[in-house]
Amino acid sequence: MHEHTLDDGTVISHSHTHTHTQTKAVLNRMARLIGHLNSTRKMIEDGRDCSEVLIQLSAVDAAIKAVGRIILRDHIEHCIVDAVKTGDTAEIEKLNRAIEQFIR
Repeated sequence: MHEHTLDDGTVISHSHTHTHTQTKAVLNRMARLIGHLNSTRKMIEDGRDCSEVLIQLSAVDAAIKAVGRIILRDHIEHCIVDAVKTGDTAEIEKLNRAIEQFIR
């Protein structure tokens, strides 16, 4: 539970439930990513061609970014909608900082 003070002085108390609809899909994708990373490590250990390793790393990178987009979309649809309704500018600012890190 936390509180926010609106510009007019109104104090709003609430908690974020963080009920995301994509949690299972994200966890499944993360499990596959871990498998791909382990396979890439094995490729390096086995002395596989650098080009093959780079292609695999590129695929892993794309998959990580796809997971990030799913999480971002889910966060906006749930947490940010709630934050806008309750005037939670701190939560919106957290999202802005996270987006800045994500797009680097």
